Amino acid sequence: MKLKTAPITADAMFRAFSDRTRLRILNLLRDGEKCVCDLQAVLEVPQPKVSRHLSYLRRAGLVRARKEGLWSYYTLAPARSAFHAKLLDCLTCCFTDVPELAADAARIRRAGSPGCCEC
Repeated sequence: MKLKTAPITADAMFRAFSDRTRLRILNLLRDGEKCVCDLQAVLEVPQPKVSRHLSYLRRAGLVRARKEGLWSYYTLAPARSAFHAKLLDCLTCCFTDVPELAADAARIRRAGSPGCCEC
């Protein structure tokens, strides 16, 4: 049975963007699908914290997940409105000027698949 999802609101999206860890996750997902363990390794935070923030981003309609065996993989959700598209544009054009986000992106590129799974 498929659960009904509530409409995504602008305030939910802004709340999702208002947390440092969630911004870092969104930035890392710009380059494509990532496993939770890869995000955890780059962010250097406990797995439950990464999962909690990913859950929040899913509820806000900003990311989507897929399971493969024991592992969960996340990607940015496709834009569902013009507002959502503009937020995704912001990830691309504005976040390059934030040193911490640039360092995260460089760290994940250098490491390839730094996490615990066999991605």
